[in-house]
Amino acid sequence: MNRESMIFCAVSIAIAVAVSAIGFRIAALPADVVARAVKPVPAETLPDVELGGGFGKVSVIDLVGFYVENPPAAPSADAGAAPAAKRFGGC
Repeated sequence: MNRESMIFCAVSIAIAVAVSAIGFRIAALPADVVARAVKPVPAETLPDVELGGGFGKVSVIDLVGFYVENPPAAPSADAGAAPAAKRFGGC
């Protein structure tokens, strides 16, 4: 490689690193928000969730209770090629 190509590559990498560092500082969450996100909170303290579609606001406790009482239906054979349900290891 000639000298101009090496200088161009080095300057391009330096500019990309600088832009990434500045962009990360702008896009990163503040430290207090990150610290609050690490701690789990009881469901009773969460605000109501707006479901839309005429359902209005519902508490998180009611949503979890409805999910526990009415789990999603298993895909049937006549439903076509429905994707398999993904389990995330939660409740």
